[in-house]
Amino acid sequence: MKKIPLLDLKAQLATIRDEVMQAVEKVLDSGQYIMGPEVRAFEEEVANYLGVKHAVGVGNGTDALLLALDAAGIKAGDEVITTPFTFFATAETVSRLGATPVFVDIDPKTYNIDVDQIRARITDKTKAIIPVHIFGQPANMDEIMAVAEEHNLFVLEDAAQAMGSEYKGRKIGAWGHAATFSFFPTKNLGGYGDGGMIVTNDDELAQKVRILRVHGSNPKYYHSMIGYNSRLDALQAAVLRIKLRHLDNWNDGRREKAALYNELLKETPVVTPYEGKDRKHIYHLYIIQAEDRDELMAHLKENGIACGIYYPVPLHQQEVYKGLGYGVGSLPNVEYMSKRTFALPMYAELEDETIGFIADTIKKYYANK
Repeated sequence: MKKIPLLDLKAQLATIRDEVMQAVEKVLDSGQYIMGPEVRAFEEEVANYLGVKHAVGVGNGTDALLLALDAAGIKAGDEVITTPFTFFATAETVSRLGATPVFVDIDPKTYNIDVDQIRARITDKTKAIIPVHIFGQPANMDEIMAVAEEHNLFVLEDAAQAMGSEYKGRKIGAWGHAATFSFFPTKNLGGYGDGGMIVTNDDELAQKVRILRVHGSNPKYYHSMIGYNSRLDALQAAVLRIKLRHLDNWNDGRREKAALYNELLKETPVVTPYEGKDRKHIYHLYIIQAEDRDELMAHLKENGIACGIYYPVPLHQQEVYKGLGYGVGSLPNVEYMSKRTFALPMYAELEDETIGFIADTIKKYYANK
């Protein structure tokens, strides 16, 4: 039986292998493996791509969130409003600084934070909002920025899954006071190891992040603050520079695959992804809803089709956050979706014939029920 992976990184590598190998050899021959010219060049290229002033490479996407929040002055006693439908790092970094994540429900169509509910959770302790552009779908950034401006709140876009997506013709990452990206290998722009980045138009914030990432030192061995050891390495930067040149084509390919899925699944009971108005969704994950999710997933796996749940337990129901007092039913939309959503295979190199087989497998499941 043919196995269909959720993501095929080898298929992507095959299209750029020569470029990648040349870039890697260049770094190896240089003898400079941490920071250096490759990282500076990548930072400049990302800033130009997104249309922002500053891009600062760090060790990973989680560190990007942590350093950005730290640089913004988030501290113990503060509250940060965010979504519970995201990877744990979004809230974890808030807690790591001693602040409290405040969870609000999601829009059931886009899976993004429900802007209408943000206002109701703002208190005198609220200092920031972290919208997450989940699965590559942009959040309502103009509305979020309007709320933030009204209450003088810092907005940090968690764009870990959204490199290349757009809202109202403007790149995600260029809307908030700062934004963070992950270059984990499975991301649309992923390295062959870990990496992350903070982008901003704020000169002071960018400088703070640059100091924080090297133990709070500026210059070396002179420490003005307690920092971190979180530096993007040159090999990853070199690979990511190559991949950035292909990113828009890969994202367009994902959009084409999503459109084909949508067409082939429209007569089935599953709910296909909704793309909000004025958005360019880049389908980091292709997420569908099914009332009988677990049974359907088992059927797909029996037929060699990989699939995955993102995310089975919303953050407000995680054991570590039980003390925050969110009871069952407190955030009904995300609780509903966490039991019904899952991802189908999605990558630019996915063959149309394979998508057809996946769709037929889903149709046969429902035909035999």
